Amino acid sequence: MTPSPGDLLSDDADAGLLGPGWADSPAAAATGDAAYLRALLDAEAALTRAQAALGLAPAQAAEAVTRAADPARFSPGALARRARDGGNPVIPLVEELTRAVGEEYGPYVHRGATSQDIMDTATMLVAVRTLDLVLADLDRVGEALARSAAEHRGTVMPGRTLTQHAVPTTFGLKAAGWRSLMLDARDRIARVRDTLPVQLGGAAGTLAAFSAYGAEDATALVAAYARELGLCEPLLPWHTLRTPIADLAGCLAFTAGALGKVAVDVLVLSRTEIAELAEGGGGGSSAMPHKTNPVRSTLIAAAARRAPQLAATLYGSLAAEDERPPGAWHAEWEPLRELLRLVGGAARDAVELAGGLRVDADAMRAHLRLTRGLIVSERLSAELAPLLGRARARALLAELARRSFAEGRSLGELLAEQPESKGVDLDELTDPARYEGAAAALTDRALERR
Repeated sequence: MTPSPGDLLSDDADAGLLGPGWADSPAAAATGDAAYLRALLDAEAALTRAQAALGLAPAQAAEAVTRAADPARFSPGALARRARDGGNPVIPLVEELTRAVGEEYGPYVHRGATSQDIMDTATMLVAVRTLDLVLADLDRVGEALARSAAEHRGTVMPGRTLTQHAVPTTFGLKAAGWRSLMLDARDRIARVRDTLPVQLGGAAGTLAAFSAYGAEDATALVAAYARELGLCEPLLPWHTLRTPIADLAGCLAFTAGALGKVAVDVLVLSRTEIAELAEGGGGGSSAMPHKTNPVRSTLIAAAARRAPQLAATLYGSLAAEDERPPGAWHAEWEPLRELLRLVGGAARDAVELAGGLRVDADAMRAHLRLTRGLIVSERLSAELAPLLGRARARALLAELARRSFAEGRSLGELLAEQPESKGVDLDELTDPARYEGAAAALTDRALERR
């Protein structure tokens, strides 16, 4: 029998069937419908407690609302269906919470607030709780990459620019660069996380209803509300001043891109023809038994490709008209949750990727010789310029490079035949492993950052 749409809208309807990058991750649990319901109820209960702390509600009302704000008493699926009537889930939630609190203290539920106060505050709670998970995972990734950088400080490999061999580098420096991006992401997320505010403004951001209910200084209620939830106190109600959402969009998109940089490098270097890196535990293929696919890197790269478009939607919602926009605010909810999920899942996968990454130093060294010495042509050009003049040295090396490709001979061999190279130590100058520049010092410098 074909199920009805109502049957399909169950509490586990959004399990991540099409989102393997975030499915079953801590971030999935922290951003799921149950987590949002928890945050909405936390926001409502904290508002009553804040009012009680200022003498605007009985202490018994705060206790009753907090007790009734138990997620087990509410159905996300039922709330989702009813949310269509008013355009957001707070309206039906307030009705059900008021009923659960009872006749005596029910009037203190949501008193003076508007739906956006609760929805935005709950979103900040969900963001903080998810960002804490991401920060912990980024720390783990950074620690694993620091170990790789230190271990491979002197592991020389081809540096590649525009897909071609450029000059030698070290894997230690590459891993140190990845770690630097992780620390950049961590710092950005930590700054944003520590500034996320509660939202409390009432119907149009004036706090008028709270004054009507007896608050002599309604701004004191905002401060009390922030203390109850462990969020920041905003300077102004931010109904249409969406800086917190834009800040989240920016740090999350950056983090997705930083994780994506690691992933795409691993994907390139784990190609069969290169095989300088390999994931510690790859995934299989439904059709080809021999394959071990770099699944962690693939899922991280997918998240990095999606994040900018999600962030763009959030930035677009900055243009929010009046004191509550029809559509701009509503457009934020899903892309922000998806960004949190994607980044949380990618950070989770990056922990596994960085911790299990296998480095084939022998393959890296072997690939240094694929161009028969051409990978050190920059060094030879610098060494020969004082002897031959810059233009002549460049012309000579360009000609020898052409011959190296055509004749299958090494640059050193061809250069040894040139009268201009008499007395030059070609063994030293054409050894790729002796032209890694300041890679080791740069790696050490990067690892000093904590």
